[in-house]
Amino acid sequence: MTTMFSLAVIFITGFLIFRKYNPQAVLFFGGLLLLIGAIVGGTGVPLVESQSSGSILLDLFTFIKVKMSSTVAGLGLYIMAVAGFAKYMDHIGASQVLVQVTLKPLQKFQSPYMVLALGYLAGQLLNVFIPSAAGLGLLLMVTLYPVLTKLGVSKVSAVAVIATSACLDLGPASGNSVMAATNSGMDVTEYFMNYQFLVGGVTAIAIAIMHFFVQRYYDAKGHGAEYSQDVEVDVKDKEAPIWYCLLPLVPLVLIFTFSKMVVSSVKIDIATAMFLSVTIALLCEVIRKGAKDTLGSLLVYFDGMGNAFARVITLIVAGQVFAHGLKTIGILDTAINAATSASIPVAVLVVIMVVVIAMFSILMGSGNAPFFSFAALVPDIAAKVGVGPIAMLLPMQLGSGIARSMSPIAGVIIGVAGIAGVSPFDIVKRTAPVMVVALVVSTGMSLLLTL
Repeated sequence: MTTMFSLAVIFITGFLIFRKYNPQAVLFFGGLLLLIGAIVGGTGVPLVESQSSGSILLDLFTFIKVKMSSTVAGLGLYIMAVAGFAKYMDHIGASQVLVQVTLKPLQKFQSPYMVLALGYLAGQLLNVFIPSAAGLGLLLMVTLYPVLTKLGVSKVSAVAVIATSACLDLGPASGNSVMAATNSGMDVTEYFMNYQFLVGGVTAIAIAIMHFFVQRYYDAKGHGAEYSQDVEVDVKDKEAPIWYCLLPLVPLVLIFTFSKMVVSSVKIDIATAMFLSVTIALLCEVIRKGAKDTLGSLLVYFDGMGNAFARVITLIVAGQVFAHGLKTIGILDTAINAATSASIPVAVLVVIMVVVIAMFSILMGSGNAPFFSFAALVPDIAAKVGVGPIAMLLPMQLGSGIARSMSPIAGVIIGVAGIAGVSPFDIVKRTAPVMVVALVVSTGMSLLLTL
C-alpha cells in the first residue's frame, strides 16, 4: 500500500512541476505527504529520538528546520557566496570583459563552423568562472553571436551553441558541483580536478565536434533559413578596464593554490575565497572610482546571496525533504532491493539513474531541481550496492545539466531564443542530437573512471 501511495505522490509531484507549479512548494508538500504516509504506514518517523520535539506531527516541521539550519550553515553558505560574487562581477563589468578577451582570438578564424565549435569550448571554459547559464548566455549573445552570424552561421545554429555553453556545470563555482562533492564526501577542488575535469573535458570535446557536424548539416539543408540575421543584441556597457578580466579568476586561483595539490599547509574554503575575492574587487573599484560611489555596491553582493537563498537554497532543502520522505516511506529500499535481487549490474543501475534524472531535467527545464532532489539519496544507494557515491553522483550531475539543454522550457533556452527571435523548439531540435551523444560520452567516461 505504501508503495502505491509513494508512486502516486511521485507522479503528482512531477506532473505539478512540469505544469510550472513552484518547485519548492511542490517538493516540500510532496515530502511532507510521504513522511505522513510513513508515519501512518509504520515504516518510519521524520526524526530520530535524539532530535525529536516529542510530537511526531510537529517533527514534520522540525525536520525542515533541522535541514534548513544544516544546509544554510554549510553547503548553502558556499552557494550563496558564489552567487553573490557572480552578481558582483557582472555589476562591475568584469564578467563581460572576461568574455570579450576570451572570444577575441576566435575572430581570426575564417571557417564558420570551426569558430562555432571553438566558441562552444570557450563558452564552456567561461562557465567555470561564470556559473550562471542564463548570465553567460546573455554575454555570449553580445559577443559570440554576432561573430558567428557574420561568418554565415544561421541564427538557430549560433543560438543552439550558446544555449549549451554551460551544459556541463563545471568547476567549484557550480552549485551542482558543490552538491555532488559534498555528498561524495570530498572537497570540491578534489572533485573537480580528479573527476569532473577529465570526464567534462572529454565530453566537451565530443560536444564541440558534434556541434560542428550537426549545425553544419542543418544549415546546409536550409533549416532555420526563415529567420533573418538582422538582430542586434545590446547590454549596458559598464566600461570596465581590460585588466578586470582577471577578477573573476581570483577565487579559483585561491581555491586551487591553497589545496592538497599545491599548498596544503594553508586551507581555504569556497566561502572564504569568495569573501576575499569580492573584497579585492571592491578595493579595485574604490581605487578606480572613489569610495563614496563604490562602497555601497557591496549590497549587490549581499543581494546576490539573498537571491541564491530564495531560489537555490530553498530548492535544495525542499529536495532534501522530498528525498527524506522517499527514504522514510521505504520506496527507496524497495527499489534497491528489487535491483539487487534481479542482479542488475552496478553500471546498468547507474545508467538507469542517469536516464531518470535526465528525463526529470527535460520535463522541469532545470538541472538543479532534479539533481538536488536525488543527490541526497545517492550515498545510501551507493553503499547498498557496494560502490562509492562518486560513481553515481558524477554522471548524474553532468547528465542533469546536459539534459537541461534539451528542454524547450529551460530558462537559458527561452532566454537566448527570445533575444534572437527564434523558437525554443527549433533550438532544441539542434541541441538534442548533440546532447544525446554528450550524455552517452559523459556517462561512459564516468563509469570508466569510477568503477
